[in-house]
Amino acid sequence: MKLKMMYSFLNSDINIIEKELEETIKTESNLLKQASMHTLQAGGKRIRPVFVLLAGKFGHYDIHVMKNVAVALELIHMASLVHDDVIDDADLRRGQPTVKSKWDNKIAMYTGDFVFALALELMTNIENPAAHKILANTMVEVSVGEIQQIKDKYRFNQNLRDYLRRIKRKTALLIAVSCQLGAIASGVEEALHKRLYRFGYYVGMSYQIIDDILDFTSTEKALGKPAGSDLLQGNITAPALYAMEMGEIKREIEKVNENMAPEDISNIISLIKQSGAIEKSFALSDQYLKKALTILEELPENKAKKTLRDIAKYIGRRKF
Repeated sequence: MKLKMMYSFLNSDINIIEKELEETIKTESNLLKQASMHTLQAGGKRIRPVFVLLAGKFGHYDIHVMKNVAVALELIHMASLVHDDVIDDADLRRGQPTVKSKWDNKIAMYTGDFVFALALELMTNIENPAAHKILANTMVEVSVGEIQQIKDKYRFNQNLRDYLRRIKRKTALLIAVSCQLGAIASGVEEALHKRLYRFGYYVGMSYQIIDDILDFTSTEKALGKPAGSDLLQGNITAPALYAMEMGEIKREIEKVNENMAPEDISNIISLIKQSGAIEKSFALSDQYLKKALTILEELPENKAKKTLRDIAKYIGRRKF
């Protein structure tokens, strides 16, 4: 079953969120509007808004309240991608030109800042102070994670703990908070929204590990960028870390640099795939997936719970 089919009962609400996203980024500055719209139209799974809505189904669900959280979380995700592309000097994302390549770095940075600010403005519609504190803490952690990712580039002596801490801040936190804030916006009790946070965290970790595997195993067409791009940019992910447990391969991976010829990076990808590192990475993802599914068992029975289970399994086992 395709991912979108799993939550098709939310389609009318997701359409509301899409329209709200377009309305929110409207501004008197034509350039900011164009750059923001370009980012929005690049697409994406909108998985964070989906988690917001599903978590909201455990409480008093009102789409006119939920949309504020769902749009805010998607805007934060969008803004972080715009900034990431500047840091990574990326010309393409999902096969489309990035804001920094279509305009320039300065426009991209201000666009990201603008979109971040819009997200914070939207969240003021949620009256619960706890929601604002959670979001503020998350933004701090995400920012720290971005700096750490820059520091970790081409640092081949990092360990698995360094990697897991990095992807927690890069991906898992925003998914965890999507679940938690969606639940808070619908008025659920604290114990429940904390469980939903933990579910989202474990799913987010599994999600990013699979993404990092796909960078080695998928095709350029599916990725929207050449295979091995993360490694070429100096991002040392789970498959590379596991492969580096073998001395011979470690020496080859340590030669990676941004000017490496395509055939050389292709040879290293082949070594990593033959080393058993991909299988170890899938096993790591499965550990987090199992924890997410265990947390779900503690939640009340409803359609949202079944959908969260289906999405978690899809995310943890996707091959493209």
